[in-house]
Amino acid sequence: MIRRSRAGGPAQGRLDAGSLGDDLSAAQAPNNWLARKAETEAKTDVIPSSDRAGNAAGAIVALIVVWFFYAHQSSSTGFFTTRFGPSEAFLFYFSIALGAAASVARAIIGRKNAVRPLDVLGTAFVALTIAWMLSVFPFDFSHFADVLPKALQFVLRWVSNGIVKALMTIGIIPACIMTVYTAILYVFVRRELSRPR
Repeated sequence: MIRRSRAGGPAQGRLDAGSLGDDLSAAQAPNNWLARKAETEAKTDVIPSSDRAGNAAGAIVALIVVWFFYAHQSSSTGFFTTRFGPSEAFLFYFSIALGAAASVARAIIGRKNAVRPLDVLGTAFVALTIAWMLSVFPFDFSHFADVLPKALQFVLRWVSNGIVKALMTIGIIPACIMTVYTAILYVFVRRELSRPR
């Protein structure tokens, strides 16, 4: 005869073992997902020629963006207010430069994971820049279109300070998430790429 314990006997023991297995599976689920994601990323780490050309084009777009804002600054259109000092200028332009540098690096190296540390730095810097710019907000978007030809200014006339502040507030969250996610993914993909094939 099997004597039942106060805890519920063999049946309870089987339930406890099953619950423990479920807990372990739940704890391992994020790690397994990252491992599968890293394996997929490792298989597609080499960037196709078309995507490398796209990254080069992205760097050119970044240069155009820098020119657009520098035209505002050099022409004193009023878009940048008196709060836009040397610190704000550094944060603003350097965050754009980091994004362009990552695009150029991908176009030249042709590997995604090798450039991910630069992506991490870039997204972290963007999050910092957005937070700082929100605190001082050195812009006046009523002058945002002033550097364009008058026939084209209507394209940007709808942009207001309120809209930009809302977008910046929302943008901090994905920037922070992407910084952490990209850093973790870099480690997992690097481990996967280092395995013998």
